[in-house]
Amino acid sequence: MSEIPRGAAGRAARLASLPLGHAGRSARGLGRRLGGTPAEVVNEEIERRTAEQLFAVLGSLKGGAMKVGQALSVLEAAMPEDYVEPYREMLVRLQDAAPPMSTDEVHAVLARDLGHRWRAEIEIEDAPVAAASIGQVHRGVAADGRTIAVKVQYPGADKALRSDLQQIARLARVATTWMPAMDIKPVTEELLAAADEELDYGLEAAHQRAFAEAFRGDPEVLVPDVVRQTRHVLVSEWLEGASLNQVIREADQDVRDRVGELYFEFLLRGPARAGLLHADPHPGNFRLTPDGRLGVVDYGAVARLPEGIPPIIGTLVRAALAGDGEAVVAGLRGEGFIRPGIEVDADDVLAYLLPFVEPLREPTHAFTREWLRAATKGVTDLRAPEFATGMRMNMPREYAMIHRVFVGAMGVLSQLGATVPARGLMERHLPGFAGD
Repeated sequence: MSEIPRGAAGRAARLASLPLGHAGRSARGLGRRLGGTPAEVVNEEIERRTAEQLFAVLGSLKGGAMKVGQALSVLEAAMPEDYVEPYREMLVRLQDAAPPMSTDEVHAVLARDLGHRWRAEIEIEDAPVAAASIGQVHRGVAADGRTIAVKVQYPGADKALRSDLQQIARLARVATTWMPAMDIKPVTEELLAAADEELDYGLEAAHQRAFAEAFRGDPEVLVPDVVRQTRHVLVSEWLEGASLNQVIREADQDVRDRVGELYFEFLLRGPARAGLLHADPHPGNFRLTPDGRLGVVDYGAVARLPEGIPPIIGTLVRAALAGDGEAVVAGLRGEGFIRPGIEVDADDVLAYLLPFVEPLREPTHAFTREWLRAATKGVTDLRAPEFATGMRMNMPREYAMIHRVFVGAMGVLSQLGATVPARGLMERHLPGFAGD
């Protein structure tokens, strides 16, 4: 779908052709061959080779390429600049662009799902205005005069996406080499299940209606109403505004700060208001509306949290900030993040987690690419203490989507370069954090 930059094409193609799991063996072999080389050089070479294979696998995907590309584009701010720079343009493009269907194909889907008299219900512009991972969006007008967004699923999207599941699993194994501190198999399982759910426009419409009702009349958030939904077509009210990608590229600092605050607060507020967490945090799903609200689209991926965000998360974050490593370890073990029988050092666990909670020490925090790279270094650095002691964090499946959202949110905030009152937002919206 997307081309790999020419400078890396040969190396990436060779890496992509290796048997599954070869990336890890290749990395270990490299370490043995460079036994006398400084550790920094070995680690950088492993990261470079792993990144090349990751992008090579991404380029081989079909139905799932854009979905994986979107997830990676959110996190590109955390990737070392020297090897992500050639791929950044590709990743940003994958967030909201894909080869369009022909007009005849679009009309055929509409006729099949809405009936041959569909033009009596809606009129659409033939050229798509955006592409989602499994469909494309057309601007149109409903019979009642409302401006609408018509999302049409690609013919065969279900088969194409499911055919990519094995490739995505392969990508996960590459990521394991790149982020060896994390057992990401449960994450992969949860994300693949979520990707399968996104094919169900009926389920997406139900999610969107729940959010629209929960935030109806809200002065800071705007969720468009669903107009009509069938198996392969989802019609919603049109949402005007500048995408977060445009805000990232063009907006002044005060605007980026305000949008960053609205964005982070929406993610925190959703579970308590709607019983759902919007689980696709990439910038293409958010708008700055003309009246200054945060517009939110695309509800195919959600985490169901009918009781809100689990209070244990806020409790553990508060304990980490207080330097109570024993409480953190006990809580992580109780929730399944540390497997039974695995002994860990509380100081090592704190050292691993503290970079991610540092933004909460002061009233405001400036999220930058430099900060995010420093914060994530312990996840990717083979010389980190947790690797030396054999510590390996587990990711319980029920936390996988929550983890995805808030790690992704840090990536988006860092792309915005936004200064956000993160501590106050957490105190208001994260159960357990304020100590109540």
